[in-house]
Amino acid sequence: MGTNGSTMLEPLRQGLPPVDPTAVSGSASCALPARYEAVRGARSFCRSTLSQWGLDDRFDDVALVVSELVTNALRHALPEDARCADAEPEPPVRLHLMRWSTRLVCAVRDPSEDRPGGAFSPERTEENFDLESGRGLFLVDSYSDGWGWHPLAGRLTGKVVWALFLLQD
Repeated sequence: MGTNGSTMLEPLRQGLPPVDPTAVSGSASCALPARYEAVRGARSFCRSTLSQWGLDDRFDDVALVVSELVTNALRHALPEDARCADAEPEPPVRLHLMRWSTRLVCAVRDPSEDRPGGAFSPERTEENFDLESGRGLFLVDSYSDGWGWHPLAGRLTGKVVWALFLLQD
């Protein structure tokens, strides 16, 4: 696992039950361009990774959640000009999949430091109840076994939004 993967695990351990990083049985990540076609690429990456891990039966739920997380990252976390840029040194959104024996975590990193929001945020009010991003996070909450977010630490700016899936033994 590269540096990006290991820096991902530290804050994830804070929001999940205690895990031993050496017990991670699989980890994969991909950079996604700042274009909406990246959602299709993220789904394809999920399909091949879950297939390698023998988790094909979890694809539908995981792909739905990943699609929502990536769409939110692209829609809300990128400045307008980043969506149009063709060549960037570091793609601004990354998808990470991490597997332990009894859980799978999907995490999407983006450059925004704003908390995920919309109708499903803690600051929910009547006027933002119908925001599209809120419905997306409602789907994430419905199809995963838990989700959360945290700001990135160190040299990295932005945040990670993650979703947890419990696996059968």
